[in-house]
Amino acid sequence: MGGSPSGESAQWALRFISGKYQGGEFPLRPHREIVIGRSSELDMVLVEDMVSRKHAKIITDDKTVTIEDLGSTNGTFVNGEKVRTSEIKDGDRILIGTSIIKLVTMAGEHSTSLTENEARSRLAVAANKRPVTKSMSGSIEEIPLPDLLQLLSTSRKSGVLVVRSDLGLGKIYLRKGQIYFASIDDSFNTGPRKAMYRMLGWAQGFFDLEPPDDRAVLEELQDSTEGLLMEGMRQLDEYNMHLQRLPSPSATLAVPRPLEAKLRDLGPEELDVFQVALGAETVRSLFDESSHTDLTIAEKLKVLLDKGYLVATE
Repeated sequence: MGGSPSGESAQWALRFISGKYQGGEFPLRPHREIVIGRSSELDMVLVEDMVSRKHAKIITDDKTVTIEDLGSTNGTFVNGEKVRTSEIKDGDRILIGTSIIKLVTMAGEHSTSLTENEARSRLAVAANKRPVTKSMSGSIEEIPLPDLLQLLSTSRKSGVLVVRSDLGLGKIYLRKGQIYFASIDDSFNTGPRKAMYRMLGWAQGFFDLEPPDDRAVLEELQDSTEGLLMEGMRQLDEYNMHLQRLPSPSATLAVPRPLEAKLRDLGPEELDVFQVALGAETVRSLFDESSHTDLTIAEKLKVLLDKGYLVATE
């Protein structure tokens, strides 16, 4: 172990996109086995408590890359699933300890001449630069929140996933992989379910998995994490379709004078959204101030506009 075959260029690389080794990269050459673990004599050394002394093995041949768990205590995960042995492909994400590692294809201008010894040294440097208080961090452009939450759920992680985005400061609370609360900017108007679903649509920002927060919350989510993610992604898809038929977020809302449509004809949710719209200056503020999910607001706002209860001015 420790050397790299001469004359063979790396076809793939393991790129660390989260954790204490974030930013590091390790080349994978054909016809090679790489053993990963905490022990200092291994090919890839990851020094952290959740990594076993000999944790996993990567095997490459001419066309495939395979990962094999070596009976580790905390398991090896590929795309959110705990695996014993699994073939991995370009873009697949591996979770070992608190490190999320993406397999990337190295070809043409993306190829690397980095040796394994150089990669090991750079990983050690990257680890020394990371704040010791952060157990896991990264960019949601590298690993979208649905994928990240699936990994955290399957590996039964506990803590507060803090997401910093231009769209707000989001927090997702996990207890042994179960999402039990979520918030955006600590707003009471944005309930945990609405906050959870909205964050799934955030495409840019940075995350940190911080230690658990044991303070009581007003409303715990009871759904399974898998159920929340499935329903959240379904709502997000429908919401994005509705957005194409709605005014821009900066458009102002007003009630026409006189109001010819009858309020008694509105359903309970439509009436709720209408009442919030009376005090909301813009479409954006309506979505923020109503307690309904973004999909429900989008559906009911479209009805209110089409039937003449509200008018929008760009």
